[in-house]
Amino acid sequence: MKKILLTIFVIIGLGILFIAYQYRTLFTKTTTKALHEKLVNTEDTLLVQKIKKQSKTLRIFAQKNHYNKRICFLVDMNIHSGKNRFFVYNMQQDSIELAGLVAHGSGNSKFTQTPSFSNEISSGCTSLGKYKVSYQYKGKFGKAYKLNGLDSSNSNAFERNVVLHAYSCVPNNQPYPLPICNSLGCPMVSYTFLEALHPIIAFSKQPILLYIYH
Repeated sequence: MKKILLTIFVIIGLGILFIAYQYRTLFTKTTTKALHEKLVNTEDTLLVQKIKKQSKTLRIFAQKNHYNKRICFLVDMNIHSGKNRFFVYNMQQDSIELAGLVAHGSGNSKFTQTPSFSNEISSGCTSLGKYKVSYQYKGKFGKAYKLNGLDSSNSNAFERNVVLHAYSCVPNNQPYPLPICNSLGCPMVSYTFLEALHPIIAFSKQPILLYIYH
């Protein structure tokens, strides 16, 4: 009789331990997921706040200098290249209308995951600052748009042939945590994304501002 009771107690104890373990595992997974989602949402919130801050500066500049006061292009080089970091931003509604991938300059090395910045001719680097999206032309990689640097940090952009263009190595979807390819300083996007930008540029009555920041 004692052996039977002991066996029953052991079985019950093991059952309790099993249920507790399952609950703990489920709780841990749920908590980890919740924390991850919270972190992602926090990152999104911080990103939007940063974009809004940059757009306010750009809106004032656009108003004073006769650029498009509704739409601007913002490129945040602090974001991993495998994530969307080229934003079509509506300054009047404070909203992101489009987002896509964009390459940074290699600095004339074979590949660099972290961008370096320079205004020097033949540097192969990205230049920070405000750009005027100028006329369309057919370049080496197809449709492209000339860019005029508007700051001392990107004043050599036109001479360096830093242009807005597409290339096949830039995917349409975010490959993060993998990076994308490099350019030689151009804000280089996918062909699909450039086609989405085309009507925005073509039908704008005033020049559009492109702002690359870090």
